Amino acid sequence: MRDGLAAITFDFGNTLVPFPAAPMAVVVRLTATRAVQVVGCSAEEFIEAWSQERQRQLAEEVPQGREADMDVRVVRVLARLRGMAAPAPGSSWDDAGAATRSEPDEVQAILETYAGAFVAATPVPPGIEPMLERLSAAYRLGLISNWPLAIAVDRFLETAGWRRYLRSVVISQRVGVIKPRPGIFEIAATELGVASGPSILHVGDDPGADVVGAQQVGWRAAWVRLKPEDSTLPVAPPAPDVRPDLTVDSVLDLESALAALATSSGK
Repeated sequence: MRDGLAAITFDFGNTLVPFPAAPMAVVVRLTATRAVQVVGCSAEEFIEAWSQERQRQLAEEVPQGREADMDVRVVRVLARLRGMAAPAPGSSWDDAGAATRSEPDEVQAILETYAGAFVAATPVPPGIEPMLERLSAAYRLGLISNWPLAIAVDRFLETAGWRRYLRSVVISQRVGVIKPRPGIFEIAATELGVASGPSILHVGDDPGADVVGAQQVGWRAAWVRLKPEDSTLPVAPPAPDVRPDLTVDSVLDLESALAALATSSGK
């Protein structure tokens, strides 16, 4: 497994950082307090519209391999709260029309509030930074994340002190494609400066997105088996026949698992 390994990429949510339901609900509620000031709605009205539009985006965009971009969601939610009817089931949003119900600075204010709340409400897991520091001495490290607001992840990485160890940070909202689509992995390989193939190991918690996605471009894949049972993060469709190259309970077990493989192979 370690033979010829040049780079390791990590998934973000529920791999490097666990995301149980409660902190994510706090982030949305804190975002709602800003929307109350912008629109004059109640927090509950914003949260209900946010939840419904999130589910609509996931149903429409994910099967097409696209991210449920949060900037699009905010525009739609503000349009609803200002009297524009949501589309009927089976119909699509008139996004151009929805955009006339808000100003760009209003949308940006809500996105900035979300990003700030995200960083404030998401604890930095202990042990990750030392692991990244050690691994970065031997491998080129990167992050590949399906996430609807890139600035939230960017700011978390900077606050946590992890960004310095990552040569590549590829986030679906920024590149327009989600795992398991090959494109997002190929972008990461280019940024890492490593030929796409078995010299790259991707580590993630979602078999259908992380393991399937990595292996279909010829990478090796490690599956992180344990994550919060109540997490609301979306996952790819089940992949019952998937066979990860390595399985660990926690990402913090990765180093010892790689060392054990090296010992068993006589390296």
